[in-house]
Amino acid sequence: MTPTRTLSGLAAAAMAVGLYFALTAPPDALQGEYSRIINVHVPSSWLAFLAFGATSLGSLMWLWRKDPRWDRLAASSAEIGVLFTAISLITGMIWGAAVWGTPWDWGDVRLTTTAVMFFVYLGYLALRSAIDDPETRARRSAALGAVAFVQVPLVYFSVNLFRTLHQTQSVRPDGSTMPDEMIAAMLINVAAFTILYAALLTTRIKLARAEEAARAPGELAGDAVKAPKLSEIRDV
Repeated sequence: MTPTRTLSGLAAAAMAVGLYFALTAPPDALQGEYSRIINVHVPSSWLAFLAFGATSLGSLMWLWRKDPRWDRLAASSAEIGVLFTAISLITGMIWGAAVWGTPWDWGDVRLTTTAVMFFVYLGYLALRSAIDDPETRARRSAALGAVAFVQVPLVYFSVNLFRTLHQTQSVRPDGSTMPDEMIAAMLINVAAFTILYAALLTTRIKLARAEEAARAPGELAGDAVKAPKLSEIRDV
């Protein structure tokens, strides 16, 4: 079995285990069953941060080494990061509609900064798709990918810097505001999402290599067919 298939199998099993713990952990005393969304919302947010961190790393390494492998890592991880950010935003809106009474509030700094981050990385992907030359595409997207990561700590610490609708971190160095069973379920799902990220990343990088090979110049069908020489043509 290939490493990609092995990771995919592990990801499927891990997600099943995470779902079990998400459904069996005790609900929050105030939010009730809606609190179970935390097992998707928080892991997808954390893995979006990890994915964009990998994009920044790949971008910086490409600027240093000019190795296409780092460009593939940056691009592939950015796509997955955008997916996880979308999941985070959607689950956050569902959670907000149930608990806050509104799915969106532009006055909430965490919501706004996450939305900005989402659109910046969509712009990163749009930039890549708009440039045909591989060298130019890698260079320009690497510059944006390296700089765009500054948004991640701003999004993460926004709930501490600005007190709006979002509460501060539930898990902090000085303790937690959540029951141990809820924390355990959430961390298990973070681990499951991490394995899922690894599986998606390896699959997307493999696909990127295949796409590059398909676009590479080579012998086309029919190139081996040569026009006959007049001297070789015999009268019938």
